[in-house]
Amino acid sequence: MIDLKSFREENNIKQSEICKILGIAQSYVSAIESRRRPLNEEKFKLLYKHYGDIILKYKQPDNVIIIKSNKTEPDTQIITKCVSFVNQYAYTGYLAGYQDQEYIDQLPIIPFDSEDDPNSRYMAFEMKGNSMDDGSRDSYIEGDKLFCQEIPSHMWDTSKLHTMNWNFVIVYKKGIIVRKIIDHDIQNRTIVAHPLNPFINDELINLVDVYQIFHVLEYLRKN
Repeated sequence: MIDLKSFREENNIKQSEICKILGIAQSYVSAIESRRRPLNEEKFKLLYKHYGDIILKYKQPDNVIIIKSNKTEPDTQIITKCVSFVNQYAYTGYLAGYQDQEYIDQLPIIPFDSEDDPNSRYMAFEMKGNSMDDGSRDSYIEGDKLFCQEIPSHMWDTSKLHTMNWNFVIVYKKGIIVRKIIDHDIQNRTIVAHPLNPFINDELINLVDVYQIFHVLEYLRKN
């Protein structure tokens, strides 16, 4: 949720300017500022494209829990990024459009805090199903938002992914899955994807069939 009124007043922005950007009436802007109407993701995206990162400090937390998956070095600079978000209903569309920047630009965006690494690509995915739920505190449940950093494909041939204590989002020809990687055969270019759910089997995946691999930095869960 954005505190639109504080953002507008502290930056000397008139309601009429917000109206033009969002394509809505001034009465609707007033309703958003008084919390009688929501500022949805589409409208937030329009504001972010126009005003940039300045608007992020006015984003107020919803009723959520954010859980860090990895520790950050003390001297690492942390910044707020806005990343494209693939919900579970967009999985099929993402498989067809992941290389299409126009498609990516049409996805919703959500903010999260991360290390300042301009050379990395970040995405967020919604957890689908119970494959990573074994009842432990390490589980992901359906609806969790997973904030991820892409692992470039050239690293698949040089870094043994199974030695990293990470969870991964794997985009491959069968779909999008969230798994641990418990074995990585660099020579034969295969990985073994392991779910936490004991009722779901491990899967041997040939990297020829993989389009993207992301590691999960943190996740957000509704409380």
